[in-house]
This record gives sequence, structure tokens and C-alpha cells, in this order.
Amino acid sequence: MGLWPEPAELALSAGILALTTLPLAFRRVAPLPVLAVVGVAFLLIGELQVPEVTVSNIALFMAIYNVGAWERNRTRANVARGILVAGMGVWLLISFFRASTQEIDFEGPGIGALTPIAAYMLQQVLVNVLYFAGAWWFGEHAWASARQRALTEFRTRQLEAEQAKAARHAITIERLRIARELHDAVAHHVSLMGVQAAAARAVLDTNPRQAREQLEALESSSRSAVSELYQLLGTLRDEEALAPPVTASLGLDLLPVLVHDAEAAGLRVTFERVGEPFAVPPLVDLNLYRIAQESLTNVLKHAGPATRTRVHLRYTDDVVELEITDDGLGRPGPKQRGDGLGLLGMQERIDTLGGSLDVGPRSGSGWVVRANVMVGVHA
Repeated sequence: MGLWPEPAELALSAGILALTTLPLAFRRVAPLPVLAVVGVAFLLIGELQVPEVTVSNIALFMAIYNVGAWERNRTRANVARGILVAGMGVWLLISFFRASTQEIDFEGPGIGALTPIAAYMLQQVLVNVLYFAGAWWFGEHAWASARQRALTEFRTRQLEAEQAKAARHAITIERLRIARELHDAVAHHVSLMGVQAAAARAVLDTNPRQAREQLEALESSSRSAVSELYQLLGTLRDEEALAPPVTASLGLDLLPVLVHDAEAAGLRVTFERVGEPFAVPPLVDLNLYRIAQESLTNVLKHAGPATRTRVHLRYTDDVVELEITDDGLGRPGPKQRGDGLGLLGMQERIDTLGGSLDVGPRSGSGWVVRANVMVGVHA
């Protein structure tokens, strides 16, 4: 046949090599069919004794590897590779049988007690075990790594979604808190201004000086209301980040100012502080102030001016108690319909502090609001 193979043999060899390598272009989209085609072509190369081993071995290794790395159905991947390895093992045994029945001249000594033919067969077994085991292991490792990366990316997206959800939830809670502050501010200031305007109108003809004082108090109340509402609404403008509202500066230290405003509206208020005052957390400070503000507003709305009211603030070692009582004997104006949000808001404020709230009528007449908050042992 000479140095070069005959044209027919050359065409057959080229065709089988093409059948071995070209299907690898589809190894990721159809790994199982590619493995089947490459495996059959590999057997043909061996049976037809095509003088090429390097490219075909690399192609079969890649086909086995890609089934392990890309086949989504793991059961089918294991079965397909198992069938191929078993088939190749049977073919190897057939090759050994052929070699043992032929006169093959192996030069050189064997390995220990093994004859040259036995040493050759043992070498082939070890090479094939490492070959197929390596292709199988590397494919499984690639699949596991890709799965782990996908799982990590999925968990990262989940974490980002949860963080975004938590941020939106925090913004919603903050807006609800500001809405509650807005309700308390509006209820107090508008009720106060209504009473002051009514008082000024009542004495406008008989006592111009007192009417002037009421109008001045009304002007001061309106300015305070506008300032507080501006601060609260300004906080709501930013869609993403909410700055702490300026109303956080309101606290128990301003109770005397609150009492003075109530007196200007016509209530007969006495303020009493018992015990040694100490610093309390800002949220406790603000919520107790709002409870006092809401209570005095309710007295104005339901009992009217001239009602005797008592604001009692008591400090003990670890508890702050705020109590607002009235005798219910004022001059009630037209019946005002409440929305029920005031008492609900007071209860929510106390619940956030882990305290207790008692609201109800007094024996005889009047009303009492008593709030207790434990703030811990202070320095």
C-alpha cells in the first residue's frame, strides 16, 4: 500500500474522524446524542484500524465530560455514561481476547512475573480506568460547581430582594408613624384654635382686651401648627430616604408649654411633677408628650373650656407615670364627633414602649388617662 493510504482508505479515515469531532459543536445543547455518535465513531476507528488515536481519544473524553457537565437529567447522564463505559469495557475484553489468540511479538521483558502480553493488558486496563474515571469525575465536578454558582446567585438575588423589601417596609412604618404624628398635631392645634376663636368671639363685644388675648393665642397656635405640619410634610417628600422628623425634639420638658396653651384655650389646668426627673429615651419622651397632648385636646373637645384638669408626671426609680384627669364640669360646646383614632393612637404608642395605658371615666364625673412606662434603672 506504500507510505500513503489508498484514496478510499483516506476518505474513510477522514469521514470517521469528522464523525468523531464535528458533533462536539453541539455538545452543550445535545450532550447525550453527541456522546452516542462519538462513541460509535470511536469504535469504528478501532475496528477499522484507522491510524489515529490522539484526536479520537480527546473527542471521546470531551463527550463523556460534557454529558456530566451539561445534561440536566442526572439519571439519564449516569445511565448514558454507564452504558458507554460498559460497552468500552466489553470492547476492551474482546480486544484482549484477540490479542491473546494472535502471535504478537512483544520485545523486551515483562513486569515481574508477568509476561509481556500480560503486562501490556494490565497497562491498558489501568490507562482505561484512569481515562474514563477522569472524564466522569471532571464532568460531575463541573456540574456541581455550576450548580453551586447558580445557587449562590439565586440566594444573592433573594437577599437583595429581601433587603429591598425590608427597606420598603421600614419606609412604610416610618410613614405610618409620621401619619400618626400628623393626626395628633392636627387634632390638637385645630381643636385648640377652634376653642380660642370661639372664646374670642364670645367676649369680642363685652371684653375687647380678653378677645385680643385670645386672638393673640390663636395666632401663636396657628404658627405652631403650621411649623409642625411643615416639618412633618417635609419629611414625607423624599420617596427613598426619610430623615428623622424635627418633632422628635418634643418631650416631657415641654409639658409646661403644653399646659400653658391649654390654659390659653380656657382650660383650668394644674401641672405637678413628682420625683427627681431623669433622662428617658427619645421615643418615650415623644410618645408621652403626645399622649398628654391628645388627652388635653380630648378634654377641650368633649368637656369644654373651664374644665378643671390635672396633669401629673411622676418619676420613680425605673418608671415614668403620666396621668391626666378632668372633672368633666366645663362648658361643653357643640357635640363633636370623634374618629376614635386618638385613643387608638395612644394605645399604639404605649404598645411600642412596652408600657400600660388605662383610659376611662372617673367615679362621679370626668375622665382619666394614665400611662406607665418602664425605662430601666438610670444613672
